[in-house]
Amino acid sequence: MNNQNIEITKNELVKKMYQVILSIETEEECEQFFEDLCSPNELSALKQRFAVAAMLKQDKVYNEIFQATGAGTGTISRVKRMMNYGSGCMTKLMDRVDMKDKNLYIMNKEIGEINAIVEVPGSKSVTNRALLMAALSKDETVLEGVLFSDDSRYFIDSLISLGYDIIVNEQEKKVKIKGTGGNVPNKTGEINVGSAGTAARFLTAMLALSEGEYTIKCSEQMERRPMKPLFDVLVDLGAEFTYLKEEGFLPVRVKGNNKKSKDITMDISKSTQFLSAMLMVAPVLENDIKIGICSDKKIGSYVEITIDMLKDFGVTVEFDGESYNVKGNQQIKGGRYIVEPDVSAACYFYAAAAITGGCVTVKNIKKDLMQGDMKFIEVLQKMGCTIVETNDGIKVVGPKNGELDGIDIDMNNFSDQALTLSVVAVFANEPTRIRNIGHIRGQECNRMQAIVKELGKCGIKVEELDDDIIVYPGELKPTVIETYDDHRVAMSFTLLTLKEKGIKISNPMCCKKTFENYYEVFEKMCERELIKKL
Repeated sequence: MNNQNIEITKNELVKKMYQVILSIETEEECEQFFEDLCSPNELSALKQRFAVAAMLKQDKVYNEIFQATGAGTGTISRVKRMMNYGSGCMTKLMDRVDMKDKNLYIMNKEIGEINAIVEVPGSKSVTNRALLMAALSKDETVLEGVLFSDDSRYFIDSLISLGYDIIVNEQEKKVKIKGTGGNVPNKTGEINVGSAGTAARFLTAMLALSEGEYTIKCSEQMERRPMKPLFDVLVDLGAEFTYLKEEGFLPVRVKGNNKKSKDITMDISKSTQFLSAMLMVAPVLENDIKIGICSDKKIGSYVEITIDMLKDFGVTVEFDGESYNVKGNQQIKGGRYIVEPDVSAACYFYAAAAITGGCVTVKNIKKDLMQGDMKFIEVLQKMGCTIVETNDGIKVVGPKNGELDGIDIDMNNFSDQALTLSVVAVFANEPTRIRNIGHIRGQECNRMQAIVKELGKCGIKVEELDDDIIVYPGELKPTVIETYDDHRVAMSFTLLTLKEKGIKISNPMCCKKTFENYYEVFEKMCERELIKKL
């Protein structure tokens, strides 16, 4: 991200960092501190360089750093170098010293019609499903095009903590996993899934249906997200849970049922991830399993992704409209698997084309991709955009008059883009109604509430009617957008900065959950337009 677009009091930040680090007195405290900041993979590198706090204090160079009263360029670079031994470590330290409110994204340019070609990372949904299937297979699997973000790193780190043999190459976007056929290598252990919903649901199912005993920890945000429908099913299958805080929520201790199975019934109204978790673990259970769905919602776009990917890994799932049937004792086949680019990420850039009347091509986004958010491109077409297939990828062209049509749309099956559409709807010629998205209240934040509150701060009228949202067109006014530590709130509302420079985004780097260089790509998209005009 361009430094000029981040407001941060560097002296205060660095001094707070010094206070935190220098308060560590013993080796045990030091190790605990670094464990809190880093993933297991990153921990050894940090320990090698900074084994104990006393070593830091004895080292002449770092002693000078910690005694510094100011925060010059050299000081900042040294501290960043130290903390960046682990990716994301600097941000986690900033969170620890409560500096989020000093971190704002600001658009300092006048932006006209954007004309850009951008590239987005691999899909989070596909990446984390592929990680689980590779671990459950009996083969060695090489995943290519892998997304590296907070969510996927928590997933990978959890698998490593469970004893899986994994080689990670972030530069080449590859992960090599030696599968164990559904037998978790370590029979006891502890994992931390962070704020990753996929890791929380998928790994909980895997461990609950294994023969071991494990502790599953998570972030405060994940502690508030729904888990009970999955717990209920797993308990019915014989797993045992001890709730470490609130009943029905993470964190938990779980004792597995040793791969036992029987027919079950599930409610997937709050999250289809519960069903995806069971479908992926079911093939390695001892017996066939029938999963009946008791909620009105029987299937969803992410369940379809799961079924398509299971087919790629050699597993067939039968669905009769009411129940899913999966045969037990199947061999999940590994090998080489290429992760699709993230359509969810692409949608933000397509939305930028729509609201500026410009055009954006996202590399490698094709019509045959299996992700449900492809439907959002059709939504933009209904609102007046032109969709063009090119050799590079799908291009979205905003209406030349800059005026979009308001629409009435059911987004239940691609609700991740409800936030994005609510922002685009501000620039339409009539109100837009987004239907059947009540379940997004239970995601990283209450996203229904976020839409109403944050657009309201911008001067936009919004109505929340049961499970629907109505957004009325209006003139934006300057404000600071609260992102609630929700990556999709940050990325969606950043689009408003293209039309109103006075809008600022608080804690923008919460986007690292799924798209850690979002703002770099966003800035390049805007710079490309300026270069063209010159």
